[in-house]
Amino acid sequence: MTQQRTTLDLLAQYATYHRDRRNIVTHFIGVPMIVFGIGVLLARLHLTVPGLDLTGAWVAFCLSAAWYLSRRGPLALGGAVTAATGVLIALAHGVSGGSVASWLSWGVGMFAIGWVIQFVGHYYEGRKPAFVDDIVGLLVGPMFVTAEAMFSMGWNKPMLAEIERRAGPTHIRNLAHPA
Repeated sequence: MTQQRTTLDLLAQYATYHRDRRNIVTHFIGVPMIVFGIGVLLARLHLTVPGLDLTGAWVAFCLSAAWYLSRRGPLALGGAVTAATGVLIALAHGVSGGSVASWLSWGVGMFAIGWVIQFVGHYYEGRKPAFVDDIVGLLVGPMFVTAEAMFSMGWNKPMLAEIERRAGPTHIRNLAHPA
């Protein structure tokens, strides 16, 4: 049986694909758009169990929340990413109730535009997205964005220092002379 990777291990591995500061900024925009788009698309899938009516979006949220909160790492980060995704899912439900055209426009549009923004960031990075090598990167993305936001407010400097020790410092890649 494989041992569960810690939050630090997951973030450090993901960070190796995200050292260009422009790429990190695109993730602050693209990742929430993708999560929101998925939420919109899954919000119309209703799952009924006796006494409970859930949408696919809330089921996906509960599964991802369990994953974020069960990582061996700071509970504050698990709680923050769970809260952030919860807000996005709640907002997604708000726009999913319109016409089919509106629902699909919001869901597919946000999802697709979010990915375009991500790929622009990876152009700056000069490296493929992390999920290409490790599908878990799709779950780590929201955690990475949340951690970066928290780090920017001074949270958990030792964790940030260890991530940078493993992945290297952030930089702006010279596109005229890419390395």
